[in-house]
Amino acid sequence: MERNSAACVMEWSIELEKALRSTKPGRKLEAILEIGPKLVRLSREPECSPVIYHMFDLIPGEDKLFSNAIVLRLANAFETGDKHTRLCILKAFLYEYRKRNKRKEYRGVLSKTEANVQIEFLGRVKVVFDSGDVEDRALALGLFGCWAHFAKDSPSIRYLVLSSMVSPHTLEVKASLFAAGCFAELSEDFARVVLEMLLHMMNSPETLPSIRLAGARVFAEVGFSHSIANNAYKTGVKLLLECSDEDYQVAMLVSISKLASRSTILTSEHADLLVLFLNKEKTFHLRGTTLRCLHYIFSKGMYHVPLNTSLVNTLFSMLDEPQLPSHMLFQALQTLRKIILRIHPNLPSDVFESSKLLSIATNVSASPITSESMLAISVLVDISRKLRGSTQMESFVHSESHLPSRVILLIIDQITLTVKPVLVLCQIDSVMLPKVNFLLDLLIILNREYPDLHLLVLDQIFGLIKSILIVHDNVMATTDTDAFVHDNADLKESSVIRSKLVFRIYRFLITFLENLSEAEAISTKVFDKVKILVEHICQSNLFECYAYTIYSLLLQHQFIWGHLVHESEGSCNRLSGISLHSYSVEHETHVIEFAKRMLTEKNSWPAYRVGTYAACQGAWHTTTFIFEQLVKRVCSDLCCRWLKSLVHYAHGEWKCELLRLPKQGLETRKFPLTLSIDDLGEIGQDAACNKKGHIYSKELAAAYNSICSSLETLRVDVTTGQSFYFQRWFLSLRAKLLGAVVDILNILRNIIKNRQGQKSSMVEYFISVQKLTQISLQLKRLAQEFDLVTTSFIDIDKKSSSIISALAISCSLLAFCSGFALYIPSLANRVAICGPGVANNIDTILIQNLVGRLWHSNHETITDLCLLWEAGGKPFDCFHFRSRIQACENCSEARDILRVSSDAVSGFSGVKSKSNRVQNEEGLTEVTKDGLQLLLEILMKWMQIPFRTPKYFFNLRPCLGSELFAVNETRNPDGICVSLGFHLSLNLCLQLRNARPGISVRFKKFYCMLYCKLSFMEPRASGEQELGTYQAWETDDMVEISEKLLKYASECSTKKSNKRGRRSDDEDFVYSFVCFELNDRGQGFSSCLLDVSGFPVGYYRIKWYSCCFDNQGECWTLPPLNPGPVFTVQSL
Repeated sequence: MERNSAACVMEWSIELEKALRSTKPGRKLEAILEIGPKLVRLSREPECSPVIYHMFDLIPGEDKLFSNAIVLRLANAFETGDKHTRLCILKAFLYEYRKRNKRKEYRGVLSKTEANVQIEFLGRVKVVFDSGDVEDRALALGLFGCWAHFAKDSPSIRYLVLSSMVSPHTLEVKASLFAAGCFAELSEDFARVVLEMLLHMMNSPETLPSIRLAGARVFAEVGFSHSIANNAYKTGVKLLLECSDEDYQVAMLVSISKLASRSTILTSEHADLLVLFLNKEKTFHLRGTTLRCLHYIFSKGMYHVPLNTSLVNTLFSMLDEPQLPSHMLFQALQTLRKIILRIHPNLPSDVFESSKLLSIATNVSASPITSESMLAISVLVDISRKLRGSTQMESFVHSESHLPSRVILLIIDQITLTVKPVLVLCQIDSVMLPKVNFLLDLLIILNREYPDLHLLVLDQIFGLIKSILIVHDNVMATTDTDAFVHDNADLKESSVIRSKLVFRIYRFLITFLENLSEAEAISTKVFDKVKILVEHICQSNLFECYAYTIYSLLLQHQFIWGHLVHESEGSCNRLSGISLHSYSVEHETHVIEFAKRMLTEKNSWPAYRVGTYAACQGAWHTTTFIFEQLVKRVCSDLCCRWLKSLVHYAHGEWKCELLRLPKQGLETRKFPLTLSIDDLGEIGQDAACNKKGHIYSKELAAAYNSICSSLETLRVDVTTGQSFYFQRWFLSLRAKLLGAVVDILNILRNIIKNRQGQKSSMVEYFISVQKLTQISLQLKRLAQEFDLVTTSFIDIDKKSSSIISALAISCSLLAFCSGFALYIPSLANRVAICGPGVANNIDTILIQNLVGRLWHSNHETITDLCLLWEAGGKPFDCFHFRSRIQACENCSEARDILRVSSDAVSGFSGVKSKSNRVQNEEGLTEVTKDGLQLLLEILMKWMQIPFRTPKYFFNLRPCLGSELFAVNETRNPDGICVSLGFHLSLNLCLQLRNARPGISVRFKKFYCMLYCKLSFMEPRASGEQELGTYQAWETDDMVEISEKLLKYASECSTKKSNKRGRRSDDEDFVYSFVCFELNDRGQGFSSCLLDVSGFPVGYYRIKWYSCCFDNQGECWTLPPLNPGPVFTVQSL
């Protein structure tokens, strides 16, 4: 548990005291400057609660005592020190002042002091003001400004500040203006007085220019209320127009812009005012400041008035000026971009002149300054996107100017112009690759809005590849005559540049084609163009084997080419990815040959990357081959274990892949493409036919065993905390899914054997229903566990989340099918399945689970599902299915699963209507055979859906999670103890771990559930369990606890939190909900009460889960990274 500022403040106070007494030169000043960030930390953390005092074993009020001591020591040093000491003290408090959140009421370290202590602070500084010279008075006024939240209440200090504004000393006046601005932000009456004095000061001819400039800057602070801000704005505008001094106008423009940004009423008027200062008659300095003010207003999001056409025209004319400085050009482009992003889409068609805009952007993009050229092209892309949905602009964009097409050509030209000089000179440019990445990202953004231009994009990318080859040929031709270029180092650098470029283009093509696949725009024309591009690269001798391998792998991407559209005679015929076997054995052989060459050259790291790409594309033969070769090359035990795990994993998925292949498999073994219920061993069938079903079951069982081996390989000797947390959880769930499918196939085979044994049809039915229903409930639970995976890793990428959500839909579908295969309502209630009440509403449970996942997909399927639901069952509750699940519908796997779901629902609707008419055992036999046959057909279709690994699987960084620390209310050296028959009171600390600054998700409030059962008794007080052996996802109650916690957290988001300890209907199960408010360091404190009065003497472990809502309203269940605390129930 990390120590917070309250636990550190005593140490800080002692260190400061030692430094102030130190005779070492410079140590005093160094310690004073170091105290600034510590004051910020003290200010940002909330006021200490009794829980915090108890967690860190502090005396209540101790933190305030020592924080006051720090400030008092600084005030005393200010009073007795020299000018350097006073200046450093002012810098420390200015650092704390500038880090405050001005939008919120100040509750920092200085606000926590008592009134008499504050008077003591002010008194010591006032002594310096009264007895010092001009510099001392200026430093004292600076401190008064930093302490404005309590100094403003002192009449004597207010008088000092106001009287200093009319001092004859310039330094003192400037310092008093700073203090006056700080006071005016917090006091309305003081702000009115300051505004009047400023007006008099500005109009006085005796006021020095430097003081007038400082006064202009203070106008931005005189905005305590809307009325004062309005008066200050009008006064500032009047002074601005009356004065001709450029520096003064610049300062006043900035101040009144800040005032205008606080009010939506003033923004329109202020925008018109700023246009006046963009004229060519004004200086570049003034026009540049005006542009910054415009950008500031738009960045604040306050400008919601209709588009100012004069402003747009003025910006266009500025961009067309040949002598415009580069920084102003950049600011004008930034401002124009902000305007474009905020305007309404339905605009009159004469707002933008396409040809003029494109001409300006083309000229700017040729600028040698990268930021300007990139921003110019970004503006064009933003305009194209903004005009996409405009009904008035549609014809303008497409018929008049073809703006998107011309922007695409401009982007490719810019990439070519950027790359060519670098390749010619054979020198790595640090700017080149980021620029190319940025331009390709713009191309992706534009193509998402205009997918119909995809053929143009592919042609241009092919042209880019050709230009790289041409440049290389020209360079090599030059080297024949110029001997000095024969240097191997130059050629090697050129090879490195080409490799990086070709890899970046590969990443672009993957994203580009996957976007087309999601938009269902993949056609045979696209495939042919990509095939020509790949063949052109592979036939050249310019690139390394790494490039040939990844581009060859591109043609094998089943999730892109699995939904081709064949275009003929103006009609499109879409082939389902389930029946289309785009897997080419011959092509994969070429991929493996390239991989062999790459491994021969000892390029282990590129080979590993190719293996990960292959796994993420579902090319399991290539994945298995590469990782098998890499295992032999690593020396580290951890790396070897990871690669061995990947080999087992890839081998298991390859087994599943072989079942999806047509008869020309990679091995001599032939697998049937279809399987019927008769193939499982019906009477009268020959032995060869009987083996069909056994092959599927055997191969899937082998795949299951391989994935289990992969999981066990990662479990061995895990001593580094939460190593491979996601990987082990994912492999565990994948193994459970394959195991459930194997169990279903085995049950189907056993049903046939029972029929051969001539058992009673009714007995056979009851046994089979019980087994299949248990598996369906396991699959339904497995779907919920996959849901938890998507919500447990905040930094998971969208594509990985979609793949896992598709697996959740698969589990829900298989649960539905296995549960309804033998479901006859009139007989189901006679079967004891899995506890009281389950048999009565098993149909509702399975239908509800599937409906929640398909709600936004096929409405006809939803209608059929609702008709399947028996009247009188429990009402639907799809609360736990959120938008994150629905967001996966565009991915290839989800679309295939949705098609299978539609077939399954319509099929079982027919089976159920037939089952309602069952009157005898003969009818029962016919209905069960139909249900089993449909179940088998759905299984076969599901197995034909390719599987790929989520990209996040190869993210080996420690996952972001939370740790819980607990302390008994009465501290005990033996740990947490409670007397027999009493409640357990705990003080808690929740601490985030492994948080990285790049994560965009922000959250402040966490919800936690602590629970305990009698079955959690441990043989002895084991203390903290080893982190490497603790995995929260291995617990049996994770799904149920997470649902309880999510329901509680959702209720707390709309009403006051209730943290009472609770006891469930089961007397052996107690739980309590807790809410944590996190500080900036990811640490929160709270308390709870557990009713363990019924627990016998012994040692018990408390388990826990936590969740939170981010700023978008999404709920995340962060993994608990440490086990819960252990408590002891002692006899009295």
